[in-house]
Amino acid sequence: MLKPLGDRVIISFVETEEKSVGGFVLAGASHDATKTAKVLAVGDGIRTLTGELVAPSVAEGDTVLVENGAGLEVKDGNEKVTVVRESDIVAVVK
Repeated sequence: MLKPLGDRVIISFVETEEKSVGGFVLAGASHDATKTAKVLAVGDGIRTLTGELVAPSVAEGDTVLVENGAGLEVKDGNEKVTVVRESDIVAVVK
């Protein structure tokens, strides 16, 4: 498993399948401004100019909304995951 550094977060996108009225399967949420993802790992946080550590606002296992197109897709073993900065996460889904 990858360990993110700083304020980076490793996520796995949740695939959503949408169907039109006629029953056609549409491309997975490519038109949405945000995507739903599950947090797999979280970095230690980011340091301020004074050296104080600010802990991340998300935790492993959280379901989050992420800006569409954000992050860097990498391969962890056989699994494709995405590394994003905490600032790319819009909200935590409760």
